[in-house]
Amino acid sequence: MVKELLKKKEKKVEYIELIYDLIFVYIIGRNNTLLHNTQNGFVQAGMFMAYIMCTLAVIQIWTFTTYYINLYGRNSARDYIFMFVNMFLLYFIGEGTRGDWQEFHTQYQVAWALILINIGLQYLIELRHHKTEPEHKKRITRMAFILFCEAAIVSLSIPEFGAFSTSYFSLAGIIFGILCVSFSSRSTCSGLIDFAHLSERIMLYVVFTFGEMIIAIASYFEGNFNFNSLYFCLMAFLIVVGLFLSYGVVYDRLIDREMNTHGIGYILIHIFIIFFLNNITAALEFMREEEIHLLPKMVFLITSVIMYYLFLFLTGRYSKAKCKADKRFYITMLLSGAVFAALMLLLRENMLINIALTVLFVFGVYLVLYSFSKKVEN
Repeated sequence: MVKELLKKKEKKVEYIELIYDLIFVYIIGRNNTLLHNTQNGFVQAGMFMAYIMCTLAVIQIWTFTTYYINLYGRNSARDYIFMFVNMFLLYFIGEGTRGDWQEFHTQYQVAWALILINIGLQYLIELRHHKTEPEHKKRITRMAFILFCEAAIVSLSIPEFGAFSTSYFSLAGIIFGILCVSFSSRSTCSGLIDFAHLSERIMLYVVFTFGEMIIAIASYFEGNFNFNSLYFCLMAFLIVVGLFLSYGVVYDRLIDREMNTHGIGYILIHIFIIFFLNNITAALEFMREEEIHLLPKMVFLITSVIMYYLFLFLTGRYSKAKCKADKRFYITMLLSGAVFAALMLLLRENMLINIALTVLFVFGVYLVLYSFSKKVEN
């Protein structure tokens, strides 16, 4: 195993991986449309649950694929074929992601199950190359088992038992996949993963998520060209910039991309970073919609921003040794978040102040992170 690690070459992000990611840009937009089904001043409960499950399901599909490519991707014709098949199936998932999702749930679940089976088959085919390598055999058989079992759970929702049962089977499949991968990582040799490649792939997905956010705030630029319009346009843009810069500091300056780790925890943390970035995108769109009540959309924005930073800080366990933050840093961030939430709720009636507070908070966090990174570098 030591010789294998010494011989291991740095894995490059291939063009096929970038093309594959583009389909997820489309899916992110489709998922966010679910939140535009409102009732009694906020998102319908059923649509919100559908949004959560669809978002987590799609992120999970991406992570399963990325994890396989990181371990065994060869930039071969076989990799291309399997990834293009998944891209084709993801169109059916995107088309089935809509307000009247009950009418399209069959194609959604069939496509989802087939994607999981497709990735599982890649592992089984790869097994022939590692018959004499116990660690690889264990990892391959375990991941194939998880994927086929999750596909079976998802398939249970294909028959039309009703929306209630469909949601339960879908949620059970997602939770099963997350828990099994989490538990299996404890007995996985960390040297199998190329963490530099994995962290770069995840960073690119985060960038695509920010891309959707940039598209979403285009609505702020509609309307009359006056002070109020320009003010809100600038503030919305600065919020996106501040959130992005914070992630950039963590990725560029703090994360140890040469770390010897199995990477599962890093993936799981980013599932929620991406999820809450999607929520922030939706929350920024809500702020312009008068039919949605002020308090719930304000709580949604505050919660999404704070949870994004919470999971961003959790990546600290993958920081360089000299970049580990102390308790004082986390206490400062916790108090800042509490003050931000309190002021936002107290001043919720004044949108001019609220959006400025959000800008001050995200740039305040960025400056703290940037100052910390410069301090540890020196």
